[in-house]
Amino acid sequence: MAAPSQLLIRGGRVVNDDFSQVADVLVEDGVVRALGRDLLRPGGASAGLRVLDATGKLVLPGGIDTHTHMQFPFMGSRSIDDFHQGTKAALAGGTTMIIDFAIPQKGGSLIKAFETWRGWADPQVCCDYTLHVAVTWWSDQVKEEMKILAQDKGVNSFKMFMAYKDLYMVRDTELYAAFSQCKEIGAIAQVHAENGDLIAEGAKKMLALGITGPEGHELCRPEAVEAEATLRAITIASAVNCPLYVVHVMSKSAARVIADARRDGKVVYGEPIAASLGTDGTHYWNKEWHHAAHYVMGPPLRPDPSTPDFLMNLLANDDLTTTGTDHCTFNTCQKALGKDDFTKIPNGVNGVEDRMSVIWEKGVHSGKMDENRFVAVTSTNAAKIFNLYPQKGRIAVGSDADIVIWDPKATRHRTISAKTHHQAVNFNIFEGMVCHGVPLVTISRGKVVYEAGVFSVTAGDGKFIPRKPFAEYIYKRIKQRDQTCTPAPVERAPYKGEVITVGREDSTAGTQKQARP
Repeated sequence: MAAPSQLLIRGGRVVNDDFSQVADVLVEDGVVRALGRDLLRPGGASAGLRVLDATGKLVLPGGIDTHTHMQFPFMGSRSIDDFHQGTKAALAGGTTMIIDFAIPQKGGSLIKAFETWRGWADPQVCCDYTLHVAVTWWSDQVKEEMKILAQDKGVNSFKMFMAYKDLYMVRDTELYAAFSQCKEIGAIAQVHAENGDLIAEGAKKMLALGITGPEGHELCRPEAVEAEATLRAITIASAVNCPLYVVHVMSKSAARVIADARRDGKVVYGEPIAASLGTDGTHYWNKEWHHAAHYVMGPPLRPDPSTPDFLMNLLANDDLTTTGTDHCTFNTCQKALGKDDFTKIPNGVNGVEDRMSVIWEKGVHSGKMDENRFVAVTSTNAAKIFNLYPQKGRIAVGSDADIVIWDPKATRHRTISAKTHHQAVNFNIFEGMVCHGVPLVTISRGKVVYEAGVFSVTAGDGKFIPRKPFAEYIYKRIKQRDQTCTPAPVERAPYKGEVITVGREDSTAGTQKQARP
């Protein structure tokens, strides 16, 4: 029998969301087995042990990207990063798990979509992954399939689109029904929050004005359209007492709506993304069409350049909770489908490789958040919300050995560039950004998969991670409210007085005659 695979990470500062400590980490068979000072003295090691020296470095839980779209068929094309290249790029950036979206067409089976995405991902992924499933229409079949996915397939999050009219968009009554079912089966409801009707009208208006370039994309869906839908989703979720997760928070006004709702006690979580935290929408007015088009995503980046700082402050103080990327990449020639009409530019930007370094640079290096909050927003909070904790999102005995050795100083700072990134796309929206925090070694399931710029990965090494419903982190409050906050009728004596009689001719004429005693 082969010796067990062992790894010792020695002398680093182990950072979890709640505290940091200088400690060694012993990994065996893909799991953290021990944590403490001087775990193995020289000479006490077995022959199969590999030692990594992390002195002066941070040892972090691997990042969890809550929002990706690998090889996604969308707007006449397919995103260029597939599950193999996309997860390799994730590992290079210090992310060891992605959560992608299985998205059925209107009228399509949710389970069939889930199985299609599994079929694409399972043979290709280099890191662990799991799937959200989108609800793009409503019927008894959809309701039943949501239950089967939650009970038998390991899905505990469902996304509803309030935009993309006639493609994915659902109406308020359908949102209410979907949120109610999420609550019933112990899932978290997610929304793409934009007013699809206003966007459709705005797009017609821009094209009529002769605005066909990428700036039209932002002009037809201004931030008020995002804020309105965000408030509407929170209102509907609150009526159902269903936990809500707002994906890709892109604007100050939508973020304020979420912050206010949280302070009002609503169970709602906001997910800014690397793009909204690291750059802005002034690029839509760039004179180079291809440059402007590469920033087109929905909801759009905002032209207000103070937006990234504002969102980062809210992320630092827990008004916003997690970070994803909405990684959905298209090459220039794919973006060019919309060269004469901005509504035909495939929506999507990069980020899966860049997220950790961008958030470190804009969040920790700038002094807005500490290393523990960084771990919370890049990994732990996602693990708690989506019921992966403490298997993921923590360095502790028994947790999966998804670990990053991180250089927090400028010793080997990296300049982000499309020329050097591992994402398949030929453009990077963070081009030229200098990042002081970089991953030196990425460990997935106890295996060193990326070290000093070199990969040791095999397609299919990653696993699908099923998730149970009723995540304690979100459902404890929900259950308590159901017990204590359910309305009850007022007990009172029946009314014994007179009641008017309404005849047919009275009601049609709109008049009411007082009945004679």
